[in-house]
Amino acid sequence: MRDAIVIEDSDNVAIAVHPLKKGDEVTYTYSSGKEEKITVRDDVPLFHKFALRDVPEGHQVTKYGEYIGVATQDISKGQWVHTHNLASSDNLEAAAGGKNE
Repeated sequence: MRDAIVIEDSDNVAIAVHPLKKGDEVTYTYSSGKEEKITVRDDVPLFHKFALRDVPEGHQVTKYGEYIGVATQDISKGQWVHTHNLASSDNLEAAAGGKNE
């Protein structure tokens, strides 16, 4: 069963397709069909994001192949990604200057 999706191979977050619990080993699928597994470090609500790899503070977060914001603190692989650790690109002043991975 697929637990999450990744739209573009360049994305550093996946989207949960059902609620995930801390410690769950989840399977996610890339658009190419490639499947991988990861253990989530936090509860992740339905349709929310979690990190596929470590994202250092100040670096860009990408979803759907698009820049969506900047990490406001270090984000660990498997960690829930939301407003507590991400400055949205909708608020360009807060997100400006993010570094690419």
